[in-house]
Amino acid sequence: MKQSLLCLAIIAASHSALAQVQGVVRDPAGMPIAGATIEVVGTKIRTIANERGEFQLPQVKEKHVELHVRAPDYTHKTLHVHEGDGPVELVLTSTTLEIVNVVGLPWHASNMESAQPVNVLSGDTLRDRQASTLGETLKNEVGVHTNYYGPVASSPIIRGLEGPRVLITQNGLDAGDASRVGPDHAVSTEASTARQIEILRGPATLFYGSGAIGGVVNVVDDRVPQGTDTYGEWRLERDSVANDKLVSASGNTGVGNVGLHLDGFWREADDYKIPGAAEVETHEEHEEEGHDKHSDHLANSSTEAKGFNLGTSYILDEGFVGVSYGHLERQYGIPGHGHAGEDVDVYADVKQDRVQLLSELSLDDEWFSAINTRFGFTDYEHSEIENGVVGTTFNNESQEARIDLFHHPIAEWRGALSLHYKHSDFSAVGEEAFTPPSSTNTIAIALMEERHFGGVLVQLGARIEQVKISAENMQVDLNEHHHDEDEHEGEYLSVFSIDNESTPFSASAGLVWDFTPGYNIGLSYTHSERAASAAELFSFGPHIGSGLYEVGALLQVVEDEDGEFHFDLARADVELETSNNIDLSLRKFEGDFGFILNAFYNSIDNYYYLAETGLTRESAHDHESESEEESGHDDHGSELPVFVYQARDAELYGFEGEIVWQLAAPFKLSLTSDYIRAQLVDGGDLPRIPPLRVSARGEYEMGNWRAELSAQHYFEQDQTAAFETSTDGYALVDAQVSYKLSDDLKIYLKGHNLTDEYARVHASFLKDKAPLPARSFALGISGNF
Repeated sequence: MKQSLLCLAIIAASHSALAQVQGVVRDPAGMPIAGATIEVVGTKIRTIANERGEFQLPQVKEKHVELHVRAPDYTHKTLHVHEGDGPVELVLTSTTLEIVNVVGLPWHASNMESAQPVNVLSGDTLRDRQASTLGETLKNEVGVHTNYYGPVASSPIIRGLEGPRVLITQNGLDAGDASRVGPDHAVSTEASTARQIEILRGPATLFYGSGAIGGVVNVVDDRVPQGTDTYGEWRLERDSVANDKLVSASGNTGVGNVGLHLDGFWREADDYKIPGAAEVETHEEHEEEGHDKHSDHLANSSTEAKGFNLGTSYILDEGFVGVSYGHLERQYGIPGHGHAGEDVDVYADVKQDRVQLLSELSLDDEWFSAINTRFGFTDYEHSEIENGVVGTTFNNESQEARIDLFHHPIAEWRGALSLHYKHSDFSAVGEEAFTPPSSTNTIAIALMEERHFGGVLVQLGARIEQVKISAENMQVDLNEHHHDEDEHEGEYLSVFSIDNESTPFSASAGLVWDFTPGYNIGLSYTHSERAASAAELFSFGPHIGSGLYEVGALLQVVEDEDGEFHFDLARADVELETSNNIDLSLRKFEGDFGFILNAFYNSIDNYYYLAETGLTRESAHDHESESEEESGHDDHGSELPVFVYQARDAELYGFEGEIVWQLAAPFKLSLTSDYIRAQLVDGGDLPRIPPLRVSARGEYEMGNWRAELSAQHYFEQDQTAAFETSTDGYALVDAQVSYKLSDDLKIYLKGHNLTDEYARVHASFLKDKAPLPARSFALGISGNF
């Protein structure tokens, strides 16, 4: 090792101070780490260590550079190299935790180097947990749950927050679907072809805007190639619980300086089995929905989906510029949708076209070192079809642009100026359209900076944005509602054109302190402001996905002395939702025993949520296929409880813990737990908050064999809001075993809910209608090249 360093020192002596950065990467025993990646932070300069662990970077102009070094199964390391320093020696220690670089953060960081808690699901772990929806794929991640709307439209919940507070992105750009409007709307991103999925737990408004006040899920794939290397993967799988079949494949290659990408998937599943003999309907009111109490399958839970992405890039010495086109088609049943004793065939038909233009380029400029640009266009259509007739169609056309300009170090501060623009036109047309057509425009500017002070990394940032939400045709019945006045329906509608403008501001400060080798502490404070979404402002009508008659914050319910009620315009101003969040993390990441412990407290002023009024209103749902006599009810459908969006102060706090112990070479044990407490400051609990959860996972790997056994226990949730009931606790046991036929080919068998537990998800709007699937087994084969 000394001879290697001496040889490198002689070479360096013939060059100017930082003309080249050279050195060696080794472990604590002095053994070289071949294949380690060494890169200069803030540039596209990188190299790979040779078999002796030696590396040499191209010419570097700055007198001070920051190196970031990583290798599989080792900790990451950051080193500052100044003018006059000789060859560097980098020592990486082994780790039992998975350390992955986070693409969704503006600065260069892994999940262990961020002040904000981050989950990263990648590689074999991502493939092993792959499910038909994004929510089900991520539901076992610490701090993350699912709002389970059957296996067809489950979205992730982060620390009790979802919908308009959790942003779903694809390569850093908004997914552009309708999943944030209702729980029955599926997320349009596909995880089967993703490279990794990143979860930013807690406010991420600094990076992504006010729609990310609860966190971000960023799905990263290679649809825009960043190089010309040839690689790819494929998978075939069949699951027994719904005869679920999956075929997926993705691949990258290059010709000259042109990178090429192609991926595609196809999935089909029938209605899924439920445990036991159908305790789906345990209450008399659920029997009225027309479900068969003795069925062992959940009606309207089938799905069929297919899609592809094409991409190409031009690779330069300074980086890359590329474009991609993606097309998605998905048809899925909408469970729990029935009327007065009848079986109703209800499904959604989704189509999406998406174009992305991405580039990352180094700059030869006096002030700026690099520029990253992201442009996206999405055309989304979602039709809800009942008994063969289109009832409601949702459309969302969106454009987004983001430019990040990275400056050269200023007094060793590194950072970027970010410009962000987003526009969306959303419309819902049909008998169950509960929001008027609206447009949302956002323009923002942000500054993010970081600097090392010895063993302390400080991260600062601020963002200000202008948000304008407009509705041109908001129709509201402002007159008294009487149950005997239905024949006059439509005569009293008032039509409004409304603009709501706001200027949310966000700021954050965080630090990561490596207080002793192998340990660090992360502390962050974030002040975030969010503009209420179009649905929260303008809703007025029956929302079948939630089973509620929803009324937006721009309206209020006025009840008269005789018990009748009417709607009126709200007199109070629409306030910004404001979050003040503190995160504290303790991490141990070296050696055979590691852990990550997080605690958080989030105080939210003007928290928008659906509040019970105690009133009901006709859903005005009409079935043209039957007469009034046949249905046993009139043509105006069933009554729904009236809920109004209100803004009240709330607080959320809890903890998250993960412990990983490599007991011996073939055995690994993981323990996780998370808890969320969410309540209104002046009394009362927030609805659909996941319960306390504890999990254990044992892994065995020897030769070509790998096996895993896991168990999760969800405790009873009895801290409920109005119109909610408590949910019993339950335990789920899963297992899987795989065998490598070769380095590039693997067969596997998975088992889910092996004890056939009858379980209801408290966070689901369908918890009393859609229990989790019965015991199932999935057989698959996968390969890579």
